[in-house]
Amino acid sequence: MAHNERLITDGVYWIGGNDRRLSVFEGVYPSERGVSYNSYLALDEKNVLLDTVDKAVGGVFFENLEFLLKGKSLDYAIIHHMEPDHSACLAELLLRYPALTVVCTEKSAAMIGQFFNFQAGAGGGAERAPRIRIVKEGDTLSSGRRTYTFAEAPMVHWPEVMVSYESYDRILYSADAFGSFGAIDGNLFADEADYAGVWLDDARRYYTNIVGKYGPQVLAALDKIAPLDIAMICPLHGLVWRKNLNFFLEKYRRWASYTPEDNTVLIAYSSVYGNTENAVNVLAAALADRGVKKITVYDVSATRSDVIVSEVFRCSHVVFAATTYNAGIFIKMDEALNDIKAHQIRDRTAAFIENGSWAPVSGKLMRELVSALPGWKILGDTVTINSSLKEAGRPSIEKLADTIAADLPRAPAPVHEKNAVDIPAFFKLSYGLFLLTVRDGEKDNGCIINTAVQLTDTPKRITISVIKANYTDEIIRKTGIFNVSVLSADTPFKVFRHFGFQSGRTADKFAGPLDPKGPGPARSANGLIYAPVYGNAFISGKVIDSKDWGTHTLYVAEVTEAAVLSNEPSVTYQYYADHIKPKPPASAAKKKGWVCKVCGYIHEGEELPPDFVCPICNHGADAFEKLG
Repeated sequence: MAHNERLITDGVYWIGGNDRRLSVFEGVYPSERGVSYNSYLALDEKNVLLDTVDKAVGGVFFENLEFLLKGKSLDYAIIHHMEPDHSACLAELLLRYPALTVVCTEKSAAMIGQFFNFQAGAGGGAERAPRIRIVKEGDTLSSGRRTYTFAEAPMVHWPEVMVSYESYDRILYSADAFGSFGAIDGNLFADEADYAGVWLDDARRYYTNIVGKYGPQVLAALDKIAPLDIAMICPLHGLVWRKNLNFFLEKYRRWASYTPEDNTVLIAYSSVYGNTENAVNVLAAALADRGVKKITVYDVSATRSDVIVSEVFRCSHVVFAATTYNAGIFIKMDEALNDIKAHQIRDRTAAFIENGSWAPVSGKLMRELVSALPGWKILGDTVTINSSLKEAGRPSIEKLADTIAADLPRAPAPVHEKNAVDIPAFFKLSYGLFLLTVRDGEKDNGCIINTAVQLTDTPKRITISVIKANYTDEIIRKTGIFNVSVLSADTPFKVFRHFGFQSGRTADKFAGPLDPKGPGPARSANGLIYAPVYGNAFISGKVIDSKDWGTHTLYVAEVTEAAVLSNEPSVTYQYYADHIKPKPPASAAKKKGWVCKVCGYIHEGEELPPDFVCPICNHGADAFEKLG
């Protein structure tokens, strides 16, 4: 059989396999698109394998491994997670490569003894005990140019789990975290469509059902990786994530903190003869009439409970509507509710509809079950239907719709003094974010700006606005030329931090390339740098007019050169605020203080001095908001 390894980056390969015949994952969770088992090989002075695979794809895994090694030694096998779908081939691996060292946590080492018949020596059907290197939090392993740093991630989602960060390629090997259901069809890497399409749905369903019970442990792991400069996330299932990582990281933080993705209503119902379903349809229409968006309605008899669990994670409000059955809750609704209970989903709002022809009790029983869940709020009275909804009963549905719609979070009504200037209002303007680059003699410099606009089409002219205190502005006034690189949505925070939060007067901003493994800065015809890595276009300008506006200089420039660099979407200020700017770690919620809305710096203390200046990004007190 031909090998089917995939190149991830120079010297690093995916060598896993797909099982499209697996229709039920772990014997519980249907996976119509199958599942991938991911394993990675990094070729270096010492060759490193990162996890094995399930026995179902063991054959192709070993073919890939042997092809890439080409007879060379396999020196280390890092085991992040001992669940058999990732470690089942470990015994055979050790038979084939007896000199390798297994790198794992102490708990994983104990599980190796539990899963396999390893003993000292040979004979009696027992495999030879492997060399094991126990690692703990903060330990490192060097394989040559690559260095792996290990972090323990207990209960994400087994107690022995660890993740590793490799600093040369800037890869996070994340074990089951950031994984997904679904076989890999061709493209190994997540693209724009995957963030909002089937892969996100499957990633949510995977997280909520496999890991979702352990939100606090996931938040702790997210806090550990938050300071890392991550270019790529390599999980043990599903796609490799290498673009717009903050989007996916933010989803994980929401799921782990039980924060709804959407302030909307999920209606889950059971209906034997269609009468409860009719009442649910009336409620859904009434909610839509009241302006509620993204309502979803599921029949629990036709929709699996793992989907219901995933949707409860997504939605802020849930309506459970069920017939009474055998003096209890209808069977499929009872299963769905107990699955929600088993996952310990927190902090949602629930309402209830019950139906019964002679003794309706399902509402009472559902209310009791949900009331015991942590942080759940019960909304309104249970709506009772006797056999079918009549016109006389419609007002009770309308009232429930009113109650739910009124409870849904809404943007607060604007409260401001007449003629006052509300700073956040300016954040609503449709800004882009750009890297403005200049050159003074032999010194290159640059800064981040958010104002670059085409002024005329014929001739091509643009305007930019630059803070006068910036060194970049000083150079433009001196030289009269500049480049504007239009930054793309996959620009990591490190670029904004590097060019926006320090001065070129004291720092050489181009001491190294924009990306340590990218092509580095390139120059246009005017001799100035532009950004080929994170820019999707650049425009060269020659100043023909300028005006001093106090804090800023407004420049009008003739366009001397322009080029498209990629088809990546441009980053907007809103996208930066929502998906790129780091969010305060979970531990920040326990602190009293203020957080900078620009860079995320936290100032601890009850009061923020009115003349306070952020030590990271130099924004004033009006850029801060109170924690909590």
